Amino acid sequence: MRLSLLALLIGFLIDLILGDPRWLYHPIRLVGNLISLLEGILRRIFGIPAGEGKSPKKEFAAGVILAVLVILVSAGVPLILLVLAQWVHPYLRLVLESIWCWQLLAARSLRDESMKVFDRLKDDDLEGSRHAVSMIVGRDTQRLDKTGVAKAAVETVAENASDGVIAPMFYMMIGGAVLGFFYKAINTMDSMVGYKNDRYLYFGRFAAKLDDAANFVPARLCALFMIAASFLCRMDGKNAWKIFKRDRFNHASPNSAQTEAVMAGALEIQLAGDAWYFGELHKKKTIGDNIRPVEPEDIVRANELLYGTAALAVTVMSAVKWIILLIV
Repeated sequence: MRLSLLALLIGFLIDLILGDPRWLYHPIRLVGNLISLLEGILRRIFGIPAGEGKSPKKEFAAGVILAVLVILVSAGVPLILLVLAQWVHPYLRLVLESIWCWQLLAARSLRDESMKVFDRLKDDDLEGSRHAVSMIVGRDTQRLDKTGVAKAAVETVAENASDGVIAPMFYMMIGGAVLGFFYKAINTMDSMVGYKNDRYLYFGRFAAKLDDAANFVPARLCALFMIAASFLCRMDGKNAWKIFKRDRFNHASPNSAQTEAVMAGALEIQLAGDAWYFGELHKKKTIGDNIRPVEPEDIVRANELLYGTAALAVTVMSAVKWIILLIV
């Protein structure tokens, strides 16, 4: 357990320094390939190749089997490899687990990708900024103006502060890289099949609900750490707490608005609201108060708060785990 904690700390530092280099194959791509492969196989086995929502029971059953298989493989393979590495030498396991912890965290890559949006906006390149933000959000971006692009980037930093940083960190604190892969398997499935459309309404329902459950505690922990970090970063911590209490459920997901509410309050801006997805306008509640317009510099501020939140979270959670290890 002490090696797993050390591996997480090493991985966290490497992530801040290197992010996700394009030359290094990311293990989550393997998880994504596995999901696509199993989806095709299960649809053929259950006789639902079209996936048009015409066989709810069959599609839901296939989706449950998909989730079980993906989780077993995604967590089981790293467990076996770490056991073998430990058998060879504990330091080999430390190196392997440190690399995985680094790859399972996304603070630097989230910052880098969102700052590409900021750079395009500062150059008055609206088309370029729309393309850059389309790489990190799921909504249609062609209708967005400069304010809309900046808002979308801030929102994704806020949401992925939990999904991409604090949640995997939380699970790795508990069970090392193996539990980190367990979480990322669930999160990746949700991002691939957890849509409420004809193809995935039933097939992806179990994965979506599983993702809601897996993120329930981390999302709220992330929000609390973000509120504390907003004070440390000299942002409006009091307003962050106020908006968190008021607007943290202004989203279809039980988790997404937790951190978006804090971000909106800390930056004194309004997030969320109506958005276009696949050519269809979706009516959404707003989060935060329209104290001032969203501007490109809010992307920089959002990343400052992201890093402050991550640093605070890893410090506090490491201290708690170390105390538990000493007691046990």
